[in-house]
Amino acid sequence: MTVSLPRNAVLGGSLAVVAALALSACGAAPDNAASTTKTGKNAATATSAADFGGLDALVAAARKEGKLHIIAVPRDWADYGAIIDGFQKKYGIKIEDESPDGSSQDEINAVTSRKGQDRAPDVLDLGSSFALGAAQQGLLAPYKVAAYGDLPEAQKDPQARWYNDYGGYISIGCDAKRVKTCPTTFKDLLKPQYKGQVALNGNPTKSGSAFGGVYAAALADGGSFDDIQPGLDFFAKLKKNGNYTPVESTPATVEKGETPISIDWDYLNAGYADEFKSKGVDWKVSIPADGQYAQYYSQAVNKDAPHPAAARLWQEYLYSTEGQNLWLKGYARPALMTAMDKAGTLDKTAAAKLPKVTGTPAFPTEDQQSKAKTALAQGWGKAVSG
Repeated sequence: MTVSLPRNAVLGGSLAVVAALALSACGAAPDNAASTTKTGKNAATATSAADFGGLDALVAAARKEGKLHIIAVPRDWADYGAIIDGFQKKYGIKIEDESPDGSSQDEINAVTSRKGQDRAPDVLDLGSSFALGAAQQGLLAPYKVAAYGDLPEAQKDPQARWYNDYGGYISIGCDAKRVKTCPTTFKDLLKPQYKGQVALNGNPTKSGSAFGGVYAAALADGGSFDDIQPGLDFFAKLKKNGNYTPVESTPATVEKGETPISIDWDYLNAGYADEFKSKGVDWKVSIPADGQYAQYYSQAVNKDAPHPAAARLWQEYLYSTEGQNLWLKGYARPALMTAMDKAGTLDKTAAAKLPKVTGTPAFPTEDQQSKAKTALAQGWGKAVSG
């Protein structure tokens, strides 16, 4: 596993991001001829493989397009490296992976600033709240993968503009060689021995994992899906007592000892534990019982994807047994995990390695997430300032 910055690291200020995207958005408008069949069916309007004439027709059109442009997808995130390699080998379509250290918001910015250009992202892998926002902005194309019917109702948009792909639980990762007693709950994180050691993976106003960290803290401190304010209050306490560090956690900061305690998704922390073994870091991972928060990322097709057939074929690959099991090998819980378990197609060995958790996960509604995002946008800076 190659170590790089996580996909939700924040890229400077918003003006810098927009400027960078504008400078790189110099590609010509896509050629729609490659995306159209002899019978006149256009991949850009296809709402399923069957609607386009079948998977074989989609594969042929995608190969004519020749490439797929993705953004903010690092190879060391949930086994994405193996997924990218698997797709390229299977279909012979080149994947351009831009800005792997980008955030969900950066992906949306790229869609809006590069509309009509070849360098626009074809597909998006977004934090749940960001997927909802993109759908509300009319940026996403409705498309039902073959396995759409097997996805849980609560984990897909009824219009098929987005659907969950993989997810996990907020966890606490800890460098056991630098921290005498690793914390296992949010309550533990307030203890004085953790001064300057507690970090988030990104900024919660822009990063899906950091957003989940604040939501989990809210649940641990008397909040609910309707009330994220206790999470803001929790981090204000961490900041006040000196335990919170504004350094955004990455594998590099962990190795350097800058972020010995990291609040992050369990699949990332578990993956880091594997990587760090060879580097002398004893990385322990626990899912806090007092703030058990699960969330999934979501896949979507850019409504104006420059390579619409490749975009839809990528979705089919991700929701195939092969694609779902590759995420599982990266410690992420695939959205089709229950259906695959029933069908006998789940990788049992990989499933057995997942961090242990009890109970059935619950998810905030679209309205609850929207309100939580607003509360974070208004209150995060104040909570951790000074």
